[in-house]
Amino acid sequence: MAKADHWVADLPQTGRRFVVTGGSGGLGLETARVLAANGADVVLAVRNVAKGAAAAATLTGSVEVRRLDVADLSSVREFAAEIGPVDVLINNAGVLAVPYALTVDGFETQLATNHLGHFALANLMLPQISDRVVAISSDSHRLAKLDLTDLNWERRPYKGFTAYTTSKLANLLFTAELQRRLTQTGSTLRSVAAHPGSTATSITGNTGNGFKTWVGSWGHKIAGMSVEKGALSSLYAATMDIPGNSFIGPDGFKEMSGWPTGVARSRDAVDPDLAKGLWERSEELTGVRFPLPVAPTE
Repeated sequence: MAKADHWVADLPQTGRRFVVTGGSGGLGLETARVLAANGADVVLAVRNVAKGAAAAATLTGSVEVRRLDVADLSSVREFAAEIGPVDVLINNAGVLAVPYALTVDGFETQLATNHLGHFALANLMLPQISDRVVAISSDSHRLAKLDLTDLNWERRPYKGFTAYTTSKLANLLFTAELQRRLTQTGSTLRSVAAHPGSTATSITGNTGNGFKTWVGSWGHKIAGMSVEKGALSSLYAATMDIPGNSFIGPDGFKEMSGWPTGVARSRDAVDPDLAKGLWERSEELTGVRFPLPVAPTE
């Protein structure tokens, strides 16, 4: 894959419809802003509709606000049932290193928000998607070790950042297994992933630890990129002609900053057995299954 040196988001998208989860701020809002400015019809899928409406008012172009709480499977099902045809789903919403808590469905918050909700959303929407699913991961996935027997942190001492890295590894395993299944069925849909490097957003603001929040916020501001540049990886993954299971990130030092390009991932992130195992556990937990018939393997 060619490096997108000095790539600028000049992306004619007229006639194409995008759903951006977590679109009321940060990378999601910037992604939506560029897409709408280039002619796309953009749906901001947000938990707080009032905040989403205020964000949408700052954008130019065709923008719609719809309620979606990816940490609540009933909300996910309702949204998927009503959304209609979509070209691209960008699974962007996320939380980082939050204190331990359970969602209404009984799942650990980061697992639910960053992985399970988006897993369910993508599978429920898949028959209505015409182009691709984009998962927003993180380079911190390299630090994760996924325990399929304890996804909910019921046996292990909970560590907020470790749970975050695990959820970001889950995003890449989801991307790989979804692409495998799409290819096996002969579908032309693509499953791809991206990460924004070190980008200054408000995602570090809910750790429950003032020092960690301060370090995360200022670290990104000092060593990282603006939201405008950080969103380029997401935009590249969502609009460029790239192969399925691509992983897009910044091309600079340790992928902290730079222009979007294809990047590597950890050994665990390309483990097909781990990807299949996570998929099966995710189906069990959410009650949502891959909606297309999967051809038998030879």
